[in-house]
Amino acid sequence: MTFCMEREVPRAPMMAPLRLVPGTEMSAETSIVNELIELARDRSFEGRRQLVQNIADLYIADSERLSDHERAIMSEILCKLMFDIELEVKSHLAVQVAELDNVPEDLIVMLGNEDIEVARPILEKSNVLKDPDLIEIVRRRSDEHRLAIAIRGGLSAEVSSALVIYGDEDVIEALLRNRDAEISQSAMEYLVAESERVDRFQEPLIARADLPPEFAHRMFWWVSAALRRHILLHYRIDQARLDTAIQDATRKAIERHSESEGADDKALTLVKRMRDAGELDIPFLIQAVRQERTPLFVAGLALMANVPVNMCWRIFSDQGGESLAVVFRAIGMERTDFASLFLLISQARAGGRPQDPSVLARIIELYDRIDRKTADAALSYWRRDLGYQSAIDALESR
Repeated sequence: MTFCMEREVPRAPMMAPLRLVPGTEMSAETSIVNELIELARDRSFEGRRQLVQNIADLYIADSERLSDHERAIMSEILCKLMFDIELEVKSHLAVQVAELDNVPEDLIVMLGNEDIEVARPILEKSNVLKDPDLIEIVRRRSDEHRLAIAIRGGLSAEVSSALVIYGDEDVIEALLRNRDAEISQSAMEYLVAESERVDRFQEPLIARADLPPEFAHRMFWWVSAALRRHILLHYRIDQARLDTAIQDATRKAIERHSESEGADDKALTLVKRMRDAGELDIPFLIQAVRQERTPLFVAGLALMANVPVNMCWRIFSDQGGESLAVVFRAIGMERTDFASLFLLISQARAGGRPQDPSVLARIIELYDRIDRKTADAALSYWRRDLGYQSAIDALESR
């Protein structure tokens, strides 16, 4: 790497601008160096512009012919000029060298740290910038600089994490939409949690091919109906990935907690007796809703779906209906029974008011498209996430 020097360029009479003719041999090294030094003495705007243009032309047209010494001289001149040449000249230079690989790194770093009008093409396109350079710019410069970096190709996980830490919502959304950006598991998990608060993160997160299925199903509870359908229909889950032992332990711990407190205790005790007697079935669930005996319905559904009671309360209260479709598909409910129950539950939540027929048609269409394996896997993720959150809440309460 050639580093910018602090010495003054010698003064001498100005020479005419250096012009390169395509196809001709380059002058001797001393001639090129001398001509560039002479041109550097012109302090006018046009003189600066012409010098920068000539050096850029050398990089572009004759890069393979330049000796190390010639490169050093040109780099030294350019670095010296960066402190006092006009923004327009810098911008023109940045555009010309942004996609070149043979430009000195220190020059590219200087351009990348300039005002965004100069830095943007460098930050978006230059392969000369290394991760430490990019991370330092992310830390020290503006959100406009971060936004330009967020759309680069081939972003590493380290640079992406710096953008997540230092960037605003515009920067993070651009990063999420950059399919070529690598995002670490920890950064992804943080952004999934943030998406409950920041709606604009939800769609680009769910659209990413590298979003783990368990993270997508965690987002199910706060995204729109359209994104819920996308999660259920596109995030097919390999059941072997789930840690069954952890799930079972979590489920039992939550059930013990649920059974020991609140009004659900008696309902759960009664429903367990019905299950032991072989009387717990789907007609019982329908009848419980019709009679507005919601605790019995919730307890019965919890046992039939093998999920915690507090999760079933969450499903029962979920306005969208997608979670109802999942749990009823998982227990093997017939389509007509699901339609009846969905209408009864919707009316109960709405104080008996009739529901829009289009809402039922939409949720029935989703129900038809979800297979039982997908529904079972979704419930498994929900169990695990509920147990994880309960553990976090318990630790925080201490």
